[in-house]
Amino acid sequence: MNQSNERFFEQVHNPVKQALAVFAGVVALNLIGLAIRSVDLLDIGDRFPWMVAASFMLFFAVFNSLFSLSAKSMALYWRASIYSYLGLATASGLLAWAISSLPISAAGSYRWIYIVVTIGYLIFLSLMATIRSIVEFAQREEWNHPRIRQRPKRK
Repeated sequence: MNQSNERFFEQVHNPVKQALAVFAGVVALNLIGLAIRSVDLLDIGDRFPWMVAASFMLFFAVFNSLFSLSAKSMALYWRASIYSYLGLATASGLLAWAISSLPISAAGSYRWIYIVVTIGYLIFLSLMATIRSIVEFAQREEWNHPRIRQRPKRK
């Protein structure tokens, strides 16, 4: 693999940069939604920014937890990931509130969607950590020579 590809993958594995890229997607899609609404091309509801925020948070949750499998230090990755997720949720929520003029309590079920996505994210991270520890344990074991078990002697 050449130098630029290695640098790219190192940056992709940084949770802060992942969150910034996802937030850029949130901003871009909200701007596209505002443009579509301003020219009356489609009828976009008032809660569209909240839907975009929740969708991109789920996107971040899935891919960030998958990238955690290749992290060098799980503790450092978890800390950076959780802080990045909290920052993404806050920034996306504030942007959705600014665009739609609706607080999350008035946006219908999006408050519960935020809660479910957050709990799901923590479950995804925990599941990936468990899978990683199982794989590391299996790699440490010597599978070529399984232990010979003694059968109980019959009398």
